[in-house]
Amino acid sequence: MSNLPSFLLRNCMLWADKESKIGQIGDITIPVPTEKMEEMRNAGMVKPREVSLGYEKLEFGFKMPGFDPQIMKLFGLAPGTEKQFLVTGALADEDGTMHSAVLTMYGRLKTANGGTWKPGEVSENDLQCSVNRYKLEVDGDPILEIDDFDVIVGGTSTESSVRSALLL
Repeated sequence: MSNLPSFLLRNCMLWADKESKIGQIGDITIPVPTEKMEEMRNAGMVKPREVSLGYEKLEFGFKMPGFDPQIMKLFGLAPGTEKQFLVTGALADEDGTMHSAVLTMYGRLKTANGGTWKPGEVSENDLQCSVNRYKLEVDGDPILEIDDFDVIVGGTSTESSVRSALLL
């Protein structure tokens, strides 16, 4: 194992509803999985502690330096409809090893921001999506998978005992 920096993002790509957006995306803000924590202090405790009450909703955003009709058509879908968004990343180690990161998400475009149109200047469209399902893999290995009912870390469910207690 090398002591050199590794898994450094060299480039990334967005696929929206299975259409490549190569050369069209300014930047991508991937979802930040976050536990929903609540502070509590019960009888006999000398200090409060945070307890986990599940997870916060997931969302991601991306910026485009141009107007894209295909993206705008992903807004305002019928209830229950979601689209696939795929973010791929080329991660490099300083020893030259290249890794593939794949983040597969299903959700909805929740803002159809067409940006500011001004002659002679590139407009920047800032788009936001809700995420219902999320799966991150690096070199084909599962890292994190989240949906409405489970969180799977490294291929192991964190909610299996809860699901069992619910007789599911």
